[in-house]
Amino acid sequence: MRGRPGAARLLAGALVAVLLVLGGAGPASAEQARPTVDPTAPTPTAPYPGGPPQGSGPQGQTVGGEELDTRGTVVAGGAPPLPDGLTAAGWLVADAGSGTVLAARDPHGRYHPASTLKTLTLLTLAPLLDPGAVVEGTVEDEAVEGSRVGLVSGGRYPVALLFEALVLQSGNDAANALARAAGGTAATLAAMNATAAEIGAFDTVAGTPSGLDVAGQSSSPYDLALVFRRLLEDPRTAAILRTPIAQMPPVEGRSPGYQIQNENPLLATYPGNLGGKTGFTDAARHTFVTGAERDGRRLVVSVMGTERTPLSAADQAARLLDWGFAVPPATSGVGVLVASAADVPPVAPPAAPVPSVAPVAPPAPGPSAAGGDAAEELLVPVALGATALLIVVATVVGRRRAARVVVPPARADRDGAPVRPTPEAPPAPRGPGAPGPAPGPGGGSPSTPR
Repeated sequence: MRGRPGAARLLAGALVAVLLVLGGAGPASAEQARPTVDPTAPTPTAPYPGGPPQGSGPQGQTVGGEELDTRGTVVAGGAPPLPDGLTAAGWLVADAGSGTVLAARDPHGRYHPASTLKTLTLLTLAPLLDPGAVVEGTVEDEAVEGSRVGLVSGGRYPVALLFEALVLQSGNDAANALARAAGGTAATLAAMNATAAEIGAFDTVAGTPSGLDVAGQSSSPYDLALVFRRLLEDPRTAAILRTPIAQMPPVEGRSPGYQIQNENPLLATYPGNLGGKTGFTDAARHTFVTGAERDGRRLVVSVMGTERTPLSAADQAARLLDWGFAVPPATSGVGVLVASAADVPPVAPPAAPVPSVAPVAPPAPGPSAAGGDAAEELLVPVALGATALLIVVATVVGRRRAARVVVPPARADRDGAPVRPTPEAPPAPRGPGAPGPAPGPGGGSPSTPR
């Protein structure tokens, strides 16, 4: 009959549609693997050739807004021209109150942070450690690499003083002692990375509590501004950032007491400065993060990957602060410093493909057209029913549960003789390799889902 090919085509189209839907199904949007440090790799000794990798959110999204997805410079509309002398590879200036990013260069570049990473150490450990607790110095503190504040074995140092030594003198030995007080280096790094993830600093990977270079360790202009903004919001950490001097205690027979000074170049030279943190390694070059307040308005600035000349990192930050205060407060920015990771919107899953089925041409008239129409009318609901059945089957795929054939108890006939019901046929195996023997009439054995 001529009607059968048309209905068959309809059935085939329905089957194709079901297969397309099944094939297109999958996880909405998997999270990308996050970068990690590699302590076994050689220690970096120079900046990334060609620039650092670009960071992103957990699903590849740009944290803070799509305009920040750039390796170049982006500036808020209507803002004055940027100042001269900005040679840093990456930088960012933002309003600390609203979080509005006013301008940035390579904001999500994952640079070596050097000692600016100590801002994350402070943000992470300040809520965890008792400021009055005393930490004893060790020979490991004495031998730590890089900048030191001068801890000696047997010396006794309050946590509050160690935080000041961490910020004012960028003491790697102070970072080591604080990490030991917090449960060890591994526990401290886990806490630092958890803090970074919690606040939305997804470009940051901590590999040392001091910022000493290790392969894979990173932060970005965006993340440094994010962390520093958090420090300014907490009165305790904000006070540490502004502390000008501190006194290290004497250790009998080992070290006399001495004074340490804050190494932030802008603390005493830039009006309204709220503190800052410097950094330098061969791989990071010069880095700096700072903040300032003027007429009730607060700005944060981060600078990464620059040299001392023609302008130092601090001098470039000062020019960016001046520029930022000249931008009208109501100016729409190019992005925002998120308040936490919860403010980073997830990536919407791709829409499922909608298969299109070509229209079926009506059958040509012929001697058996009436019979063909009747057959087609019969096959159309069959095709639709088959489609619905396939959808139901697809819905339960993967949910195979152990099944057991349960034989009902014997019942007696009218004469009292037991009557056994006819056993049901066992379920068909799920494939040629289905395990287990077929259940016999006396009961069922559980099938094993694959």
